[in-house]
Parts: sequence; structure tokens; C-alpha cells
Amino acid sequence: LRQASNAYSTRLERALRDLDVTPPQFAAMTMLTAYPGHSSADLARLAFLTPQTMSVIVGNLEKAGHVRRRPHAVHGRIQQLELTESGGALLTRAKQRVYALERKLVEDLGEDEARIVRRWLVGIAKAARG
Repeated sequence: LRQASNAYSTRLERALRDLDVTPPQFAAMTMLTAYPGHSSADLARLAFLTPQTMSVIVGNLEKAGHVRRRPHAVHGRIQQLELTESGGALLTRAKQRVYALERKLVEDLGEDEARIVRRWLVGIAKAARG
């Protein structure tokens, strides 16, 4: 698993490099699309990262103009995050590359084998949550 994870991470970094997106930034933008209006702390919990780490990731996306913050309607200290138009466009391009990479990983597997592998990987992720 470690070897496969390292190989995938390397290929993912290469696929996103010329877009100036890191895999953690890609993950954060993907989560913002799935969970709009969440705070940086919320995203950290979802990604199993420290709030400080997610703050750096989001801060870099914000500096690049891909994410913006807005105050929560009720809890003024909470800053909700959303992708900007440029962030959405960047995420679309990044997803095309990531999905192509993922298709390549399973191209030699039959449908049943790919389904088994996906189910196994989801089980590992669920078990990691405790």
C-alpha cells in the first residue's frame, strides 16, 4: 500500500504541476465543491489534517484568487469558504487530469476487479476514520 500510495502521489503531483496546484490544494477545492460554505477548520476535520495545515493550504488558494472567505451569517467569527470563478475553472481542469490518471490505473482490470478494488479501498478509508 505504501509503495502504491507513493507512486500515485508522484503521478498526481506531476499531473497537476503545470496548473500550479498541489494534491492537498486539489483535495481542498474538491471538498469545497462537495461541502460549500464550510470553514477551514471544517475542511481540516474532513481531510484528517490539522487546522494549521488546512489554513496554509486555503491561504495559498486565497492568495492565488481561487478561494474567497465570507463571514458566517450567524457566527461572525467563522469564515465560510467558497471557490471563485477562477477556482472553479482550475478545479475543472485539474479533475480532468486526475480522472484520466485514475482511469489509467484501472485500465487493465475488468469491471468486477475494479469494483472489488474500489470497495476494498473504501473499506480501508472507512476503517481509518475509526
